[in-house]
Amino acid sequence: MYFFNHWMIIFKPLTIDDASWVRPLLWEAEERGAEYSFTNALVWGGFYKMEYARVGDFLLSRSVVNPSVYVYPRGRGEVQQAINCILQDVADRGGALTLRGLSKAAMDELERLFPCKFNYISLRDVADYIYTVKDLSELAGRKFQPKRNLVSRFMKTYNWSYETITAGNIEECIAMSREWCMLNCCEGSMAMENSAAIQMLNCFFALNFKGALLRVGGKVIAFTIGEPLNKDTFIIHVEKAFTEYQGAYQMINQQFIRHNAMDFVYVNREDDAGDLGLRKAKESYHPVFMQEKYVAIHLPPAPSLGGGER
Repeated sequence: MYFFNHWMIIFKPLTIDDASWVRPLLWEAEERGAEYSFTNALVWGGFYKMEYARVGDFLLSRSVVNPSVYVYPRGRGEVQQAINCILQDVADRGGALTLRGLSKAAMDELERLFPCKFNYISLRDVADYIYTVKDLSELAGRKFQPKRNLVSRFMKTYNWSYETITAGNIEECIAMSREWCMLNCCEGSMAMENSAAIQMLNCFFALNFKGALLRVGGKVIAFTIGEPLNKDTFIIHVEKAFTEYQGAYQMINQQFIRHNAMDFVYVNREDDAGDLGLRKAKESYHPVFMQEKYVAIHLPPAPSLGGGER
């Protein structure tokens, strides 16, 4: 049994072994934001220097560089207790708490629990794109006509095949990802994303991911990785294709959803990180809504008016 006691918090990087307790807690939280994927915490937590702890039945996540910056806690039980624990931890360090990754519902919850104690800022660049499984699998109607045309052209033009990622072909996906990076002159955030993709491939079976690839003439020209995020949402972590094969992205997208996500209602294709090209591509699939993200900044206590003479 776990108790709320801020003196007992021990933060550390996540490992694959932590999936056994983190995944069930995040699953029950039923959040649709990509921050609440164990995979993203494991892989991106290393890049962004995050550390984690279990307090009660909640996952606490904070920045190593700035321990006053936390992800809004999710888990099982009374979130107010977890937030109070965080507030105490930050106060002990002499800082001012910043909570990030808040959905609109989480922002409303925080304001109800701590009225007028936080300022809120909306961050468009990290909002997740949410689509329906029906739209991505069927590509029906006039608004999806360009996507259907690309899929149809791909199917007619190339000698293609679709495969589930297995131990027998996963090394080809790793090689394809490295080639993709070389062709696209990866640097900065693109190189980081490619490194994350290879890390996910390396722990693919340990974390029981879903994945698929496309071949043309026997060569792997696209692959993708995803998994269930909660009871109604499937999340796509990685999708890569060689653009010289026109329609490859649209093809792997549709086929993967048809083979793996038909028991879900929504698909989270994560954010665009402020990249305008990526934003245009994700908007072209007509999300049904954006999973908004907010930052909450704890306000300092109001100054005392003082005693004075009476």
